[in-house]
Amino acid sequence: MTELTLAKALGSGLRRALADDDRVVLMGEDIGALGGVFRVTDGLQREFGHDRVMDMPLAESGIIGMAVGLAFRGFRPVCEIQFDGFIYPAFDQIVAQVAKLHYRTSGSVRMPLTIRVPYGGGIGAVEHHSESPEAYFAHTAGLRVVTCSTPQDAHTMLRQAIACDDPVVFFEPKRRYWTKGKVDETVLDEPGRAEPMGRARVVVEGSDVTIVAYGPLVATAIDAAVAASDEGVSIEVVDLRSLAPLDLDTIEASVRRTGRLVIVHEAQQSGGLGAEIAASITDRCFLHLEAAPARVTGFDTPYPSARAEEHFLPDLDRILDAVDRVLGRANALTGWSQR
Repeated sequence: MTELTLAKALGSGLRRALADDDRVVLMGEDIGALGGVFRVTDGLQREFGHDRVMDMPLAESGIIGMAVGLAFRGFRPVCEIQFDGFIYPAFDQIVAQVAKLHYRTSGSVRMPLTIRVPYGGGIGAVEHHSESPEAYFAHTAGLRVVTCSTPQDAHTMLRQAIACDDPVVFFEPKRRYWTKGKVDETVLDEPGRAEPMGRARVVVEGSDVTIVAYGPLVATAIDAAVAASDEGVSIEVVDLRSLAPLDLDTIEASVRRTGRLVIVHEAQQSGGLGAEIAASITDRCFLHLEAAPARVTGFDTPYPSARAEEHFLPDLDRILDAVDRVLGRANALTGWSQR
């Protein structure tokens, strides 16, 4: 057991994947000599060589296109998109090729391709460096979409993604890169020890309200649970982990216990994952819900400048206000209590 930052845990996961399987290759902009802009791949090119850890041109469509060819030839490429907002030049390759080839070939071709994407805000960056584009890819049939919130999940889920025969878009919450935690690098050595990549996890147990969060906002949701407990409100926090497919069973079980649901994510509200979760859980738990599900999200605007991002990002106060709303207490939206 080692204490690592989330970024270092990702690096250790990549190192282990490279060492365990000669078919694994890393591709991206500045991932070799520089070690990536967040130093996730630091030292890997020196250790495994230029043929396994490849610096690529500033052409995301070219990176993904080359990875498709490598996957066809039996490799397991891992592509880094340097920042979330840079993924759009590769959008056609991802949704029209990567996501479709297994089905287009009637299952004869697999696409064991992992696309790493640092995403989300909170680092004071310029335009195209703080976006949350996960809904585009969760909407695309044929892709698995996952995100981690802890160093342990960063290490384990990345190795699981690379070992998966399906294409995986792996979103990394960049403002949590410096979060430290214990990492057991042997957790995948024995079957059954690691949580499956597609399963959500209850990280805080509670009885009054369920908060569903993922990626960078799991830590904020845990803070909300602690703050609410001071007022006698028991919050259960579910870390979604997998965005496609959704583990609705875990969320349903939680909401059946609590009767109330709050969903939080940094991405804009309209068409976001929160809408799908709210609709699906309403279908499954209609007779168990004591209030309509509430969403706490980014606003339906382009991501703002660094000076204004603290107003855009969901924070502790906004989450607690949504908790008050589903509990029927005075809140910012209604201004009154239903009790």
